[in-house]
Amino acid sequence: MPTDCISFQNSGYFTDLIIDYLNQKSNLQSLYNRFPILENFESQIQEKQANFNDSHRKILVTVLKQQYETVAVSKLTKQNIELLSNSDSFTVTTGHQLNLFTGPLYFLYKIISTINLTKELKTKYPNSNFVPIYWMATEDHDFEEINYFTFKGKKFRWNKESTGPVGRLSTEGLDQVFDVFAKEIGSSTNANAIKKLFRESYLNHSTLADATRFLANALFGEWGLVILDGDQQDLKKMFIPYVKEELLYQKSNTAVLETISKLKDYPIQVNPRPINLFYINDTLRERIVFENGVYKINNTPIQFSESEILFELENNPENFSPNVILRPLYQEVILPNLCYIGGGGEIGYWLELKKLFEASKVTFPILLLRNSALVVTEKQAKKADKLSLSWQDLFSKQVDLLNEKTKQISVFPLDFSMQKELLKNQFSYLENIANQTDKSFIGAVKAQEVKQIKGLENLEKRLLKAQKRKYTETLERITDLQNELFPNRSLQERQNNFSEFYLENGESLIEKLLSELKPLEKEFNIITL
Repeated sequence: MPTDCISFQNSGYFTDLIIDYLNQKSNLQSLYNRFPILENFESQIQEKQANFNDSHRKILVTVLKQQYETVAVSKLTKQNIELLSNSDSFTVTTGHQLNLFTGPLYFLYKIISTINLTKELKTKYPNSNFVPIYWMATEDHDFEEINYFTFKGKKFRWNKESTGPVGRLSTEGLDQVFDVFAKEIGSSTNANAIKKLFRESYLNHSTLADATRFLANALFGEWGLVILDGDQQDLKKMFIPYVKEELLYQKSNTAVLETISKLKDYPIQVNPRPINLFYINDTLRERIVFENGVYKINNTPIQFSESEILFELENNPENFSPNVILRPLYQEVILPNLCYIGGGGEIGYWLELKKLFEASKVTFPILLLRNSALVVTEKQAKKADKLSLSWQDLFSKQVDLLNEKTKQISVFPLDFSMQKELLKNQFSYLENIANQTDKSFIGAVKAQEVKQIKGLENLEKRLLKAQKRKYTETLERITDLQNELFPNRSLQERQNNFSEFYLENGESLIEKLLSELKPLEKEFNIITL
């Protein structure tokens, strides 16, 4: 099996912003609080402990107990919920959409990164307690992003209409998805376990939020994961002062735009709106806009005066939903949180928010890029060895990989760099002569140089193409292996569902991932099953 390591920076799958963040470039250091190394958590603990409103803890624990009333709670999860009452207990949080049957593999990696970091923190800081939180994105409305999952290259889609927060969506119709999926995966012991998990999650629960909570708890409850749904009245009450501030003064827009001006060298992940709030009910999630002294609910006839909307906020805070700009602030107000773990896109938009947190007097969490992994079978690892492929080779763009491998296995060199250099030296000599005799010849000399260099490059391409034909069989094996590991020329973790690997490995899959993924190491994990 290849033994080389792939750093996030050299993988080819992260943006310049994330690479510069990982490299702690000075131009970004004002945009985050502390870099994610174990030693920095001591100061983060002290700051959060000093700034967090401990009266929120009792409400948080009460809400969590209510949300777990119909769920079989593991001993460790129950203990973790109780621990949140204590002022020396803190959370590490990840968030994710309510993807059907977890969606892509990285759903697992985010949660496992979170669980494993709490273990490392407890070892380093034994006098404090650390609770892993999965924040369910129940208030999202982008149903098209979550209504399917992929199994062995085939999409299983839930055909349904959704206009409101997805967490409140009825699970009606998922029996049809189950029937199709059940036929696809067979009837082995592991297949039956997968079918049982799908059935109990989605066919025995009435809303997508309840189904997702059951599913995540079934997969990770044993390791103490605590699952939180922020779409809850008592939690929203704690956020009322910040919503009121947003409605009346709209400071988040100004703060984030000021930060965005410092990110002008990078693509911007999200842009703020004048008011970064939605108004929601079971079938509605629309922006709140302020026009001509009136608060209007976009695309509806609903509108409020200032006094009316503040009355609505005080009496029905659950109807106000933070968008992507304010959701992180909501999370950090209600949780004693130290660290947020997310993907590259999430870290990108969190880096826009520190000034907003400062203006709101809320501690900004440490930002940690989640673990990424490539899961391979022993057979695939042996193939890579036999084909003399390193992991870095397999992470390369396919055209570059095939060109490089053709050059390596060819019995004669296919690189004419030496010949080009000789030509350049000869033409440099001719140019020198022309310069001393008749300068009008210099243009002709340069034109001839360009022509002959281009001729060599064309010969190089033709020779490479001919050698590719000669080694077609070997190159096809390389292509097939890379396509298996990088479906659709993308990261496996963004395409495949966990069930594909559970089918072969059963319960040992998650145990293996938990043992292999190290949250503070900034490199791809190659995990052999």
